[in-house]
Amino acid sequence: MGRARKVVLAYSGGVDTSVCIPYLKEEWGVEEVIALAADLGQGDELGPIQEKALKSGAVESLVADATESFVKDYAFPAIQANALYENRYPLSTALARPLIAKLLVEAAEKYGADAVAHGCTGKGNDQVRFDVSIMALNPSLKVLAPAREWGFSREETIAYGEKFGIPSPVKKSSPYSIDRNLLGRSIEAGVLENPANEPPEEIYLMTKAIADTPDEAEYVEIGFESGIPTSLNGKALSPVALITELNEITGNHGVGRLDMIENRLVGIKSREIYEAPALLVLIQAHRDLESLTLTADVTHYKRGIEETYSHIIYQGLWYSPLKAALDGFIQSTQERVSGTVRVKFLKGNATIVGRWSDNSLYSPDLATYGAEDKFDHKAAEGFIYVWGLPTRIWSQKVRG
Repeated sequence: MGRARKVVLAYSGGVDTSVCIPYLKEEWGVEEVIALAADLGQGDELGPIQEKALKSGAVESLVADATESFVKDYAFPAIQANALYENRYPLSTALARPLIAKLLVEAAEKYGADAVAHGCTGKGNDQVRFDVSIMALNPSLKVLAPAREWGFSREETIAYGEKFGIPSPVKKSSPYSIDRNLLGRSIEAGVLENPANEPPEEIYLMTKAIADTPDEAEYVEIGFESGIPTSLNGKALSPVALITELNEITGNHGVGRLDMIENRLVGIKSREIYEAPALLVLIQAHRDLESLTLTADVTHYKRGIEETYSHIIYQGLWYSPLKAALDGFIQSTQERVSGTVRVKFLKGNATIVGRWSDNSLYSPDLATYGAEDKFDHKAAEGFIYVWGLPTRIWSQKVRG
């Protein structure tokens, strides 16, 4: 079934994406498959992955170093938006998908491919994020998803690959499905599929168990400029270095784990475990700094925008007109969100214990209960009369 002549495949080096290469050629008549692995700071050695793609039948194997763009162009806007899906998940995995889609589209255009492909199944969120992002960036490109259609079990997938020289995993395969990048890890499947089961300690990699964390507290001062984190403890850091260093500090104190029942885009509830140490703390600190530097009405209105923004990212609509419009609002709010937030780490807790900014709207003379109080207390009575007038009139009518 010839659907495309030349295809760029999002390639991870795993069983599914490796088998996609011969499957596309043998079953769907694709002439050339170009593999594209995206380096998003996942820590894997991409040389062997690149070589594996060629051995699996790819005519070319590309590696895109996109870690800096991942942080600057995707993570930082999400931090400025305090984006937490269902008010918990900081979208560490979801944020990678529009970037990978962009890399696929760019490679397709560069190499003259008429289609792109991915290894997503039909039950997950990522298929939607890839497909819709690709449609937005180049609506004329075909999107192929072999794993969504082949109907193989894992054993059948491995057996199919072996026919074409793709070795089966040497060690016993992990029962967990894991995705990792610089921002964090997502872990699902295995014993985690029963939401009553406590996650085993073995699944965690970026965060320590509470029993293994230091007994002494550690303080970190996070500096922000226009809503973007720029320094730790007064030391200016590049975007990637800042995330890397804060991941280490945060994870060392057992901070950054999430265990949640998540409402997937396709209508299924799934039990998800996340590790996103730096990202969770940065959103917490950023939101706190906003409380110091933004007016009350902007702060309150932005909360609704943030919820919409997190849904947009989760639902694969990064390149949508609504996302672009909301970006304009969010960027406008961030102009004065500069300052420093002090965070105390101890035994699984990240507690904000201080914040300061040249743009602070906090007035000690008005807030104090001491002798320096400059607030005009006499003004309160008239304010309350006007403020409560609608309630008074309503009560008089209702209560007669």
